[in-house]
Amino acid sequence: MDGDHENIPLQDLARRNQKYRSIFEQCDTNRDGFICFRELYDFLNFNQSSRRFLKKKAVRRIAKAADSDGDRLLDFDEFIEILERQDLQDLLGGYVSRYVRALVPHPKTPADHVDRVHQLQLRSFGSEEDDEEEKDLCTQYTCCPPPIFMFLISMLQFALFIADEMTKDESYSISSGVTAKVLQYDPRYRSEFWRYVTYMFVHMGYLHIIANLIFQLGFGIALEMVNESWRVLLIYFLGGIAGCLAHGIIDSNAILGGASGGVFALMTAHLAQVFLNLGHLPISITCIQLLIISLLVFPELAQSAYHRYYLQQITEAGVTCHLGGAFAGFLVGIYIIRNVNISQTEKYIWWVALVIFILLMATGIALNVLHVTV
Repeated sequence: MDGDHENIPLQDLARRNQKYRSIFEQCDTNRDGFICFRELYDFLNFNQSSRRFLKKKAVRRIAKAADSDGDRLLDFDEFIEILERQDLQDLLGGYVSRYVRALVPHPKTPADHVDRVHQLQLRSFGSEEDDEEEKDLCTQYTCCPPPIFMFLISMLQFALFIADEMTKDESYSISSGVTAKVLQYDPRYRSEFWRYVTYMFVHMGYLHIIANLIFQLGFGIALEMVNESWRVLLIYFLGGIAGCLAHGIIDSNAILGGASGGVFALMTAHLAQVFLNLGHLPISITCIQLLIISLLVFPELAQSAYHRYYLQQITEAGVTCHLGGAFAGFLVGIYIIRNVNISQTEKYIWWVALVIFILLMATGIALNVLHVTV
């Protein structure tokens, strides 16, 4: 830190220390010149602009890391360590940075560049999750463990597609491949219940499988990086099953193949994630997510509906499956996607989504078993 001070003009350094001193005095409530754990905890959790809170264990870890003399008290220099030390950036959330920016309003000057560097560093801080500790959703994206679920599923789907391409006859029918005959949904074999899941591993044509793999890897990996793989697995396959059940009721005479039901479930699960974590995502990220998903989901649904219901083209990529998967993905996402801070209202929404999904799935299963179509 001393090396950095040598490159900062004395005027800027004094101005920065004055601001830090103001923050220190706000935190030092008993005015003894030291900050204890309780004062630090109260300060970090009182001076925050969102609903996020740092747990006591996280604050204790921050204080211990900065307490160089081990007296369990932080003097002014140790307090600055919390704000500036690189190895503490993974422990402290962006709470102090917002307080720094709001504490002393001042006109912009060339010296603000120095403050912006520190503010950007502080803004990037993330509190480490341990034993269900809450933190900013943006800091929870991780590649450890690696998001391998969607990779494995995609590799299996592509391998089965190649097997079908090598064994199919001269027709373009999806049912001509060796694996497709056993795995695809076929209304003639409704009693073979595994087809309601395995149809997701069958594709017709390179464009079909490439498009599905691109979308499911893009959306699936992003979800898997912030949620455990089992959560993504449930969303993906429950969305696929729901899509097939809907297809079996409305487009009951059409063969179905492709992972689109699961892909649309992953897309709308992102909407559920945005919905549940509105207070924990920057508005820019929220808007970008909503824009991307809207541009991908709604035009595709409109195009599929146009081909199916206006042009009367019955294909293995059914619009009903897309709609079923999309609806299921949002409902399942409500109670599967990780929520960094669960409010009482969100608990009610969780139960409503769960009950609606169970009722719809039970109805879909019953109608398919009874061969009821609309």
